[in-house]
Amino acid sequence: MRILFMGTPDFAATSLSALLDAGHRVVGVVTQPDRPVGRKQVLRPSPVKELALRHGLPVLQPEKIKERAALDEVLACEPDLIVTAAYGQILPRELLEAPRLGAINVHASLLPKYRGGAPIHRAIIEGAGESGVTIMYMVEELDAGDMLSKVTVPIEERDTVGTLHDKLAAAGAALLVETIPRLAAGKITPVPQDHAAATFAPTIKREDERIDWDRPARAVYNQVRGLNPWPVAFTRFDGKIWKVWWVEMVSATGRAGEPGTIVRREPDGVVVACGEGSVKLVEIQPEGKKRMSMRDFLAGAGASLKPGAKLGDR
Repeated sequence: MRILFMGTPDFAATSLSALLDAGHRVVGVVTQPDRPVGRKQVLRPSPVKELALRHGLPVLQPEKIKERAALDEVLACEPDLIVTAAYGQILPRELLEAPRLGAINVHASLLPKYRGGAPIHRAIIEGAGESGVTIMYMVEELDAGDMLSKVTVPIEERDTVGTLHDKLAAAGAALLVETIPRLAAGKITPVPQDHAAATFAPTIKREDERIDWDRPARAVYNQVRGLNPWPVAFTRFDGKIWKVWWVEMVSATGRAGEPGTIVRREPDGVVVACGEGSVKLVEIQPEGKKRMSMRDFLAGAGASLKPGAKLGDR
């Protein structure tokens, strides 16, 4: 069976690695073009491209997969099955219908929940108790195809988007390797999604990263861990942006003070009032500085962080 793999980030690279380890014949890899990263804007290949090159696989990087030249180049691989995972572009019908076994996608949620580009972030931010991976047929509508297989992954109290990402990447890769032989043998009956129950997980925007201290402490806690280690929640203090890498729940109920107000200092952090309850800042990154513990910050330049001082955009 000739498999064409399409994907871009680490999540996708885990699935590609599993396919190769299982001995599947990957005839080509399609990934996003190299992008500039860092302060120096150095072009960097995607994790999928790096893995493909290490294994000597042909790599295609069309800017737009729907363009005729790009389509012809991909179709020339003559795949029996297309496997996608976080590729980053919607595939045209011509490509979806070309392989005899169709095109399938590894999606990091229990569909029909959290369709879209940020299912891992949104599940944690919204306080979900579980996530998972769904493998489904691809259609032209976003993450709406019939489902082939699923696996559930619990979301633990201290999971971040980073830890959950790694759990889901591993679970999805294992599920993919298990699903493909059953699909090829005709042993899977696709299950249509309940479109009325669909929820969506749009890509994280800058406003999603800003902490609103009027929200309950539980929501702030979930937001911080749902954006750790990327792109990281932030607040403001003395007009400067502070990235907030970690907070601890102090209380979930009650009114500790005006939202955003520092209630008290402790050796390892400052307790901040929320709309309901309070949290303790324990790891931050002040503008222009390195990531650090609040214990270290308070031992140095933390004199201004005293009870009554306010965080946020007020």
